[in-house]
Amino acid sequence: MTILNQDIMYLPGVGPNRKKILSEELSIQTFGDLLEYFPYKYVDRSKVYTVHELTGDMPFVQVVGHVLSFETFKMSARKERVVAHFSDGTGVMDLVWFGAGGKYAKQNYRIGTDYLVFGKPTVFNNRIQLSHPDIDEASKVDTSAMGMQPYYNTTEKMKKMGLNSRSVERLVKTLLEALKAPLPETLPDFIAQRLHLMSRDQALRNIHYPQNARDLERARVRLKFEELFFVQLNILRYASDQRRKYRGYVFSHVGETFNTFYHNYLPFQLTEAQKRVIREIRKDMGSGRQMNRLLQGDVGSGKTLVALMSMLIAIDNGYQACIMAPTEILAEQHLQTIMQFLGDMPVRVALLTGIVKGKRRQEIHEGLMDGTIHILVGTHAVIEDTVQFARLGFVVVDEQHRFGVAQRAKLWSKSANPPHILVMTATPIPRTLAMTLYGDLDVSVIDELPPGRKPVVTQHVFDRSLPSLYDSIRRQIHQGRQVYMVFPLIEESEKIDLKNLEDGFAALSQIFPEFRLSKVHGKMKPADKEEEMQRFVRGETQILVATTVIEVGVNVPNASVMVIFEAQRFGLSQLHQLRGRVGRGADQSYCLLVTPYQLSEDTRKRIDIMCDTNDGFRIAEADLKLRGPGDLEGTQQSGMAFDLKIADIARDGQLVQMARDEAQSIVDEDPACNSEKYQMLWNRLRELRKTNINWGVIS
Repeated sequence: MTILNQDIMYLPGVGPNRKKILSEELSIQTFGDLLEYFPYKYVDRSKVYTVHELTGDMPFVQVVGHVLSFETFKMSARKERVVAHFSDGTGVMDLVWFGAGGKYAKQNYRIGTDYLVFGKPTVFNNRIQLSHPDIDEASKVDTSAMGMQPYYNTTEKMKKMGLNSRSVERLVKTLLEALKAPLPETLPDFIAQRLHLMSRDQALRNIHYPQNARDLERARVRLKFEELFFVQLNILRYASDQRRKYRGYVFSHVGETFNTFYHNYLPFQLTEAQKRVIREIRKDMGSGRQMNRLLQGDVGSGKTLVALMSMLIAIDNGYQACIMAPTEILAEQHLQTIMQFLGDMPVRVALLTGIVKGKRRQEIHEGLMDGTIHILVGTHAVIEDTVQFARLGFVVVDEQHRFGVAQRAKLWSKSANPPHILVMTATPIPRTLAMTLYGDLDVSVIDELPPGRKPVVTQHVFDRSLPSLYDSIRRQIHQGRQVYMVFPLIEESEKIDLKNLEDGFAALSQIFPEFRLSKVHGKMKPADKEEEMQRFVRGETQILVATTVIEVGVNVPNASVMVIFEAQRFGLSQLHQLRGRVGRGADQSYCLLVTPYQLSEDTRKRIDIMCDTNDGFRIAEADLKLRGPGDLEGTQQSGMAFDLKIADIARDGQLVQMARDEAQSIVDEDPACNSEKYQMLWNRLRELRKTNINWGVIS
């Protein structure tokens, strides 16, 4: 057992109580965990200021001087404020403590002794003051050797136990002093030298105590690269393993079903992007290896048509196909779209969701087993053990980020060989994130919209301009168009939001007495919700007042206006998905983002991006930069975004690519993971897989 595996309880200054809080709050259980708990910022401690130089808007400063006197001010029966008047000869400032800190200061700091004080200056009664400063005896500190002081994130519970940033720093310092021998290396010399990386020992010491900004940057690069490299090595090792282990069904020909559809039923000319993607899929399906392909394309780009044509190839080769969607609404939408495309072709399509029961369900089970059902459309219900196919050869998984990898893998057991898998998403995923979340998949992109589609015009409207907005909506409806009006429904404030929606519906009914309105939200009974939706689809109502339940599953070409109230409460990807509900017909469509005038800088950026571009990939990149991968819709709840301790996928794209290239060359050279040259890497990967990192997302 190495020193890094030792229980954190045995580090001087920890003990059982602090171990409990470190474990509960930060998941720090060993010396190694503490070493990999990295600072979130640094303050330069090499510069000493004079009191005369200080101003109230400076970040952190340190001054050498002495206490002239103490004063105590009663704040209440039990609370007091202690002030030490402190001077370095150029001026006088105050050091201030509240509560127990003041008592400690009076007992421990002596008048006339030189101290180095450090803190954030503020101004009170025209005098500079530092509240609860860090204080060291000046004779015991060499400021020239202090470098940059690390700051660690801590929680309220930790602070109550006396574990603030400074305390964590002292524990790290104690640990680093105890580590006499260099820390073991995890990357072979030939990688470290070729990429000019610091040793792991230097990097871990410098990340906590850098002497200067250059050393800090080099330490960061080394640790970020290592983290991303092992993630990529794991993904690529897994993908290579799958390819070697599993042969795919060979769909050798395109037959009568596909050709009949292509020549007689195709509703419009395919775009060049759709043709390219179908070629890529056909090549995979005829290669003899199992296809695992991610299909990315904006809302309305024609992904479902590509998926259907791919499924028809499977049918022509004597196999069944299945499409799995995350919600019943989306599954039903897929069913309707596919049936519409196929018309009277002799292809049997069935729907299997949680609401299909009894005799109907039994008929579907039998049709799948005897092969008379060619395409099954469904939700999670399709992966139940009772659902068995005669010959499942092709699976489409829609909105993959809503499903765990284990669920995707369950579909494999439905077939003698694993079926070809096409994963579709209408949430454009930035390249660096795709490499990490979907690194085991080949990627196809539909990057153009079908002909005749006009880009949606997006405008920012302040809520004080609502009367003129309502006038323009009236004009649109008088021209025969329909309108969506969306209110936020965020779970934490569900009751308030539903009230806002109800109030909004009542107000809009009065504002537009001449029109008929529908209302839809997720708390309605499915049958009521469906009826309201259908009234809008049939054109019986002109305005649909809704929550984000309409984000997926509604296709009304006549709807040309999307109004999003309180748009500041939505993420970029969500706004983009909602906007995708309009612009489906030949008419010019509009998306109007309504917000108050007072907005944060980040929110303004979000709204500006939406108004500037319809490009889902640009929006996704911006969303990733603004919110980070863990917040991107869908990634967090499905466990797709595993915790990276130091790397940032949004900002470290170059390092992600470098790590992937390096990992790819190793997997290509040593696919069986048994070369002596790479044993250090394979051993480290095995070690990491035993930790609490969620490696299961990619294996």
